[in-house]
Amino acid sequence: MISEKMNTALNKQVNAEMYSAYLYLAMQAYFQRLNLKGFVNWMNIQVQEEMAHAKGLYDYIQERDGEIILEAIEKPESNWNSPLEVFEAIYKHEQHVTALINQLADIADETKDRAAALFLQWYIKEQVEEEASVSGVLETLKMIKSDTHALLLLDKELMARVFNPPVIG
Repeated sequence: MISEKMNTALNKQVNAEMYSAYLYLAMQAYFQRLNLKGFVNWMNIQVQEEMAHAKGLYDYIQERDGEIILEAIEKPESNWNSPLEVFEAIYKHEQHVTALINQLADIADETKDRAAALFLQWYIKEQVEEEASVSGVLETLKMIKSDTHALLLLDKELMARVFNPPVIG
């Protein structure tokens, strides 16, 4: 059985992961307007990953006989001035998600919930990968500046990214 405190925190994280998917959908639409298909692809994969993260948490709550409480998802930003600005926002957002996951790990420690602590290790590792992935694109965009040719080369590179459904837990 899961504690009420952990149950509440995990439900909030489900919402945060759904918001992440929603945010990346908005970013995908932005890149669609710019006709940057590789960036669209990158965002589409992010959407799928965030949905999988939310579902993993949802399933875990159910496995532990917790209560699922779905709240409204906040409206995301939908306008940016450049691809660089988008990836700066993504990096900041992923750092925020990392902090949320770390808070969940703190609650698991505080409540001596060994199962949750073990489960959350996957999310902690995933956030390291998420931040590194975003940072790589962000640093490339900083080097590109206003070089349209270089931006199109990066767009082509991002088109090669494929979704690999995660095995959570």
